[in-house]
Amino acid sequence: MSRGCLLFVWIAAVMALLSGCSGQEGGTEAAERPDKLVIAVGSEPEGGFDPAAGWGLYGSPLFQSTLLKRDNDLKIVNDLATGWTVSGDGLTWTVEIRKDAVFSDGQPLTARDVKFTFETVRNSASIVDLTNLDQVVVKDEYTVSFRLKQPQSTFIARLITTGIIPEHAYDEQYAFRPIGSGPYVLKQWDRGQQIIVDANPDYYGQKPGFEQITFLFLGEDAAYAAARAGEVDLAYIPASLSGTKVPGMRLESVHSVDNRGIMFPYVPSGDRTADGRPVGNDVTSDPAIRQAVNVAVDRQGLVDGILEGHGSPAYTASDGLPWWNEQTIIRDNEPERASSLLEDGGWRDADGDGIREKDGLKAEFVLLYPAGDVIRQSLALAAAEMVKKAGIHMIVEGKSWEDIEQGMHESAVLFGWGSHDPLEMYNLYSSSFMGVEYYNPGYYSNPEVDRWLNKAMHALTEEEALAYWKNAQWDGQNGLSAAGDAPWAWLVNIDHLYLVREGLDIGRQRIQPHGHGWPITDNISEWHWKDE
Repeated sequence: MSRGCLLFVWIAAVMALLSGCSGQEGGTEAAERPDKLVIAVGSEPEGGFDPAAGWGLYGSPLFQSTLLKRDNDLKIVNDLATGWTVSGDGLTWTVEIRKDAVFSDGQPLTARDVKFTFETVRNSASIVDLTNLDQVVVKDEYTVSFRLKQPQSTFIARLITTGIIPEHAYDEQYAFRPIGSGPYVLKQWDRGQQIIVDANPDYYGQKPGFEQITFLFLGEDAAYAAARAGEVDLAYIPASLSGTKVPGMRLESVHSVDNRGIMFPYVPSGDRTADGRPVGNDVTSDPAIRQAVNVAVDRQGLVDGILEGHGSPAYTASDGLPWWNEQTIIRDNEPERASSLLEDGGWRDADGDGIREKDGLKAEFVLLYPAGDVIRQSLALAAAEMVKKAGIHMIVEGKSWEDIEQGMHESAVLFGWGSHDPLEMYNLYSSSFMGVEYYNPGYYSNPEVDRWLNKAMHALTEEEALAYWKNAQWDGQNGLSAAGDAPWAWLVNIDHLYLVREGLDIGRQRIQPHGHGWPITDNISEWHWKDE
């Protein structure tokens, strides 16, 4: 079926859905109901809205408040907290919280709720890592202390992203009936279709500009169709649909660290994991191969050709963030220089077939990507063509995530990451995370990089840690970036694209993380209609 036919089907489906909701308060036309919005910015959270299960890691928790938050410059500011201190040994973090915050059921939010939240998250074994948290102590009704097992500068990210849940109203159904102290309260949830949220009249912060917002759970194509049909005020769309004008809407392009890159198995073959999966690759374990791929790929060409210009070249997992080292930027799109690197490394085109060899080993390896992901498929195929000019053969294969998990220690994989938490850098590159879930699947290890990473982790503050994070990327001699060991070839950062109704001001958007969750909602209290 053609794209045009697909869009017609989606338009019909969306209009049917919204017409079926016409008796509700969700509404459609902003001009008729200026205090309400209808938006389509992401998929339905399968696990619901429970911070203990990871809700809020990649966007505003909406229904809950956090102790701290980042402003639009990514600086750390108070939310529920009125102040915090860290002990001289870095082990005790003490936070004072405001006294005017209440949950949406009218009950006051106190230090006991903070203690309950962090203990619940720690014990939940979710994607939120609180294993370094030893104990939480209530000092008084509005003061709480966190005792860590060892100093951890990134613990502050947990204070920024963990929504506070009520001890008195938390049960097995909480994820589907959340109670919190955030800017909005959940009014209605039609599974698989939408949620409707109302402004929280008791919210202590900046009052939301809209009394009600309807979130439609639509894929990117369907969201685009709904925008064309005039049924939504804001829609998240893919780059492939960004070139067509939609009457009454403008395109907002938001920079992100939602990156895509090639992870290389870093060690030679021959080992296996405890459950029998093969580890290592004799081609990608050669630094000349990894360096040559990084030099040969044309990152700007990938941005222009595949992302329709809506993105930027990527060099690390944290480009543009406070802990990024700009010295990681390298010259690329130089296949001749890549060829020289390979030649110097002993890789030669011995039989004239265009693929280099070394000691009887062909310069070829498998590059896996998740089947069905069009962007990653396009990036993988384009990168394979680019490195072919230097004499490297990347065999591109689309696989299920289950198959990728089985093969990611012996094959290169086109992954995507990107977080406002520098802990992600530690997890991706620290030798202590070799082969741990999807972290460091290539078994990268460098003692000097580990030293910098550990110094960053054990610093007392995020500010103190910044220099150490940057040195881990490149300190002039060693580094985890392409300027150093090149265990990855980062390719692009994907801009997040939104069709926004004319007149709707969504504030100043900060650089966004990976597309999980709804990152655009970080500043949702700032949204409003512009004055005529």
